[in-house]
Amino acid sequence: MPQAKVIMFSTPTCSFCNTAKRYFRENKIRFTDVDVSKDQKAAIDMQRRTGQTGVPVILINNKPIVGFDKNKIDKMLNL
Repeated sequence: MPQAKVIMFSTPTCSFCNTAKRYFRENKIRFTDVDVSKDQKAAIDMQRRTGQTGVPVILINNKPIVGFDKNKIDKMLNL
C-alpha cells in the first residue's frame, strides 16, 4: 500500500517541528518539509488552508494536523 502524502510546514527553530521530523525519520515516513521562515508563499498557503500561523502544521493526504499530535499522526498513517 502506498504511503500517504505528508507535507510539514515548519521552521528550523521550532522544537516541535524538529521532534516531528525526527519521528518521521525514525518511522521511515517520507515527508516534504516546507520552511515557512524562508518561503512566504508557503506561509500564506498554510494559513489559507488551516487558519494557522504557528508551526508545525502537518498535512497528511491534505488533511491538516496542527502541532505534533503523535496519536493523530499514527492514526492517519496507520502506524
